[in-house]
Amino acid sequence: MAERRMFTKKITDDDHFLNLSSPAQALYLHLSMNADDDGFCNQITASMFKAHASVTDLEALLKNRYIYQFDSGVIVIKHWRMANALRKDRYTPTAFKNEMAMLKVGENGAYKLPDSNDTVAERLPNGCQLVAERLPQVSIGKVSIDKNNKNNISCNENSEIEVLDQKEMWFESFWEIYPKHQDKKKAKQKFLKACTNEKEYKAIMDGLRNVLPVWAKKDTKYIPMPTTWLNGERWNDEVNVNLYELPF
Repeated sequence: MAERRMFTKKITDDDHFLNLSSPAQALYLHLSMNADDDGFCNQITASMFKAHASVTDLEALLKNRYIYQFDSGVIVIKHWRMANALRKDRYTPTAFKNEMAMLKVGENGAYKLPDSNDTVAERLPNGCQLVAERLPQVSIGKVSIDKNNKNNISCNENSEIEVLDQKEMWFESFWEIYPKHQDKKKAKQKFLKACTNEKEYKAIMDGLRNVLPVWAKKDTKYIPMPTTWLNGERWNDEVNVNLYELPF
């Protein structure tokens, strides 16, 4: 797989893209960097972490049709081939064959449904996207593609947006990057109690990101249990990343 990715100014300098929040823009870039040579990516949570992005930012990319998400949880960058064309000797085909089979490339390089002149999003009712139904991805809209019929897309009657509990997803994002995975049930209870809103979630994640470089220098036995860290509201601690030792 290629190590470099290209972006087209037709997308990144477009007013619609620039009107997105900074974390949403960063998330788009990180998803693209983590994508394979066909623009498919299953590293959603890792990309959100790197971009300091929230569920809302992921939703914005889906609603504005910069990415599509399939039932498998995999996403694809809609305009991938407008900027990324690789030589055959450097190209590695995607491992997501089923998802790839649902799409074709339009004349402008955007992914489209087979036997259609419309883009994927344009074939869906307002408020619907291709989505996953499992964490850590977010489910936006009750939409699915029938793998036995590539042209058959179903949506719930009222095109309602069905979002998985945000706090549940926030915890999965927290749990994935916390370096000590012990007593998940209790940690989840503490997290859900502490994380009352998106502002608090961002504070917790920022605090965790700040201390991770310090913990990387320590033996894991000196890293606090997640329940202990959450109980003590340690995300509010001041951390000097230049220190080798940090008292716990």
